Amino acid sequence: MSALFRRIQPAKKFRITKHQIAKFLRIPKSMIVNVECWCYVIFVHRKNQGGQFISYRQMEQWKNAIAFHLQQCSTKDQLQHLWSAIAFDQAKHWKQYPAYVLPFLQRITRDLFLPRIPHHGERCPIIRMG
Repeated sequence: MSALFRRIQPAKKFRITKHQIAKFLRIPKSMIVNVECWCYVIFVHRKNQGGQFISYRQMEQWKNAIAFHLQQCSTKDQLQHLWSAIAFDQAKHWKQYPAYVLPFLQRITRDLFLPRIPHHGERCPIIRMG
């Protein structure tokens, strides 16, 4: 189990529903008999083909949990430590990560320590030099 997996603890913290699984598998909800959240994977009992395993890393909750942890970092050192755990986990389990997850997390990381740009109509803060 990776450090990132231990930090997120998906089996304890995620609430996986039949609806989410059906949407992920692109099947009708009625085809799902039961969903079991095991320690490291989700086991789905299906009417049409028996059982099927799904990695927590493939679920939307995984991406959201990592994003939450990124946003909780208060220093660049914390952020770099977490990012190295994410990079290690993604490199080791690359087949389980949807293609859109890393670019999404990189945008969050980039935005965390960049100065906020005011939206249209907001006043810009005055920065006084010297």
